Amino acid sequence: MATYRKSRAHAPQGFFECEGKGLQWLGGAQAQGGPKVVDVYGYGDGWLDIEQVDSCSPTPKAAHDFGVALAHMHDSGARCFGCAPDGYDGTCYFGPLQDPVPMPTGAWSDPADYLAQGRLLPMVRLGIERGELDDSDLRMTKEVIDALPDLLGPAADDRPARVHGDLWSGNVMWSADAGQPRAVLIDPAAHGGHREEDLAMLGLFGMPYLDEILDGYQSAHPLRKGFRERTTLWQLYPIAGHCLFFGGGYVSEYRAMCRSLLG
Repeated sequence: MATYRKSRAHAPQGFFECEGKGLQWLGGAQAQGGPKVVDVYGYGDGWLDIEQVDSCSPTPKAAHDFGVALAHMHDSGARCFGCAPDGYDGTCYFGPLQDPVPMPTGAWSDPADYLAQGRLLPMVRLGIERGELDDSDLRMTKEVIDALPDLLGPAADDRPARVHGDLWSGNVMWSADAGQPRAVLIDPAAHGGHREEDLAMLGLFGMPYLDEILDGYQSAHPLRKGFRERTTLWQLYPIAGHCLFFGGGYVSEYRAMCRSLLG
């Protein structure tokens, strides 16, 4: 299999090790029916060698099968909400290759505390430090956090899942190497999280055959009632990150999302 080298000079400490071990952790779920994840061949301070994927177009069946496999990957579980991939104890990261930010790790037992303390507050505070967000955004975020018991509803009872963590459409490749198109996962921000995170990310920037993916997922592990109403909640973190990375319209989008959740 051909090798693809992902590299960056002066990458943050542990960046490529974290990604490599995250890929291996997600890939370990293939034994339980999880999706194909690119193989890792090696990594160092400024590089990561992975399997090269020859891409193709998806099909409705491939999308449905991916949904089933994604449910199995999530069900492979994690030690707790916010944990790093197995075998990694350094800093985790979220964001593009040229500008990743630290992604807090911890051992939260409750998804509301994890979402508040491990995701939303740290990202919004980083946005304030960079001058893209302001104190009013922090106040509004805290109002959302206060409303989390009602916003999460039955999803608060889910167990920690093994999540990709950055599952937008660009990180789901489609390959026909196995004879028929199938999804192949790349570029994770892997951690123990809530399964609705990955599903909400799939819908954030457009995903081919998203309905088929969700149908496949539901057939393997039905989602808690009200999932579609919680999509915006789980999209807050990546959009807050985009406020840091890109500014502009993402700032007004984040504010509009918060207002919609607060009703």
